Amino acid sequence: MPVTQGFIRAPAPITLEGHGVRLVPLVATHSTALAQAAADGELWTLRITSVPTPENSGRYIEQALEGQTLGHMLPFAVIDGTSGRMIGSTRYHDINAPIARLEIGYTWYSHSWQRSHVNTASKLLLLSHAFDTLGAAVVGWRTDNFNYASQRAIERLGAHRDGVIRHHNLRADGTVRDTVMYSLLAGEWPEVKQHLLYQLQRVR
Repeated sequence: MPVTQGFIRAPAPITLEGHGVRLVPLVATHSTALAQAAADGELWTLRITSVPTPENSGRYIEQALEGQTLGHMLPFAVIDGTSGRMIGSTRYHDINAPIARLEIGYTWYSHSWQRSHVNTASKLLLLSHAFDTLGAAVVGWRTDNFNYASQRAIERLGAHRDGVIRHHNLRADGTVRDTVMYSLLAGEWPEVKQHLLYQLQRVR
């Protein structure tokens, strides 16, 4: 069997900017701004997401950076390009370098920025970097089976629904969720890229 090639470039901290947003490497000093972003809508109260409470924002960042040190995560703070305010967070995770695969997740935005251009812009930046710079073969997503808004958002990107892993992971409230899996292959990326650019032209 042929050996799948790894990334052209190893995922490493980088700032990605465009379309009104800036994704910067998440660092410990972002703790207060992260808590303020999550407070817009009290997002930690949603049982189908994993947004940190204000008192846990520091530990949330620590865990993300531990994953970065181990090589399986690359976390970002999402910054509004006009005001410079932090409005959310996202990351690459489950990075599997030998087969050039990574996933995009741990994504959330302040309530005021939901249903805006921010998610489309952020995903365009992340996907462009993953496929065009790192040389990813596939990018994946996973979400709670009851997080219908997230499923719709992923499907609007053009990702393929791969299936459901049943009884897969714990939610913050201690219940066990099923996980819906999605993916996008490198060969599908050029058409999806044009679709995302078209969506951004419509909303901005």
